[in-house]
Amino acid sequence: PPHVPSVMPRARGGRHARIAARSPPRPHVTLALDVLFADERLAVVNKPAGLMVHDSALARGETDFAADRLREQFGKPVFLVHRLDRATSGCLLLAFDRDSASALGKSLMSQAFRKDYLAVCRGWPEPEAGVIDHPLDGGPGKPQKKPAITHYRRLATAELDIPSAQHPTSRYALLCCSPQTGRFRQIRRHLKHLHHHLIGDSSHGDGRHNTAFRMRGVHRMLLHAWQLSFPHPDDGRELTVTAPGDREWEAAMALLGWRTPVASP
Repeated sequence: PPHVPSVMPRARGGRHARIAARSPPRPHVTLALDVLFADERLAVVNKPAGLMVHDSALARGETDFAADRLREQFGKPVFLVHRLDRATSGCLLLAFDRDSASALGKSLMSQAFRKDYLAVCRGWPEPEAGVIDHPLDGGPGKPQKKPAITHYRRLATAELDIPSAQHPTSRYALLCCSPQTGRFRQIRRHLKHLHHHLIGDSSHGDGRHNTAFRMRGVHRMLLHAWQLSFPHPDDGRELTVTAPGDREWEAAMALLGWRTPVASP
């Protein structure tokens, strides 16, 4: 679909003006999401960073949700197969009927479904490829810890002239992270556990590095749901769908001297 510029309705005085002043601008609900794949059973869209997938306890008065936009965009009910954090961009899978949603949901729980994320972290994780096996709770109000496993590979490294601790420079890495489980903010919390915090993560990241990137024009969290691979519910053929990064993601790649992979590395 053609690119549609953002439209932000003007706040009018009083309480609405105060809310608008505290909240970053949000595109109008009628704006379409980029469709990466679609047929009569399912679609994969490229969710923008900053857009909530659906209403939840974390919404805090938000009224713009991907689920609402997609119902309007496709003109029929949509069933979200999985979710993405508000600050994460990239591949979001949805079904158009309950049977497809059920089949895709079962695939999601199996090894047949693969999710690959690109993440920019501080430092250079060693070894270059490994498994983070660290149980996580379910988020606010869900204290019970459950198994959480993330596979990662280091794709690229960079060093920038940003003073860090006793060093005149800071090191950063581009990771491909493939979560085997789907815990609350799993990749973000696993990278924190490794002390290789995700850049731009205001909840689990490192504020000094986040500020350094904001000062260089990168304000978003650098986690992108880059690629989905899964069996089609009709005939089982494997579909692989890749989402390009947005302008700010590509600005971060340029700052670090990297290119976003176009196919599975």
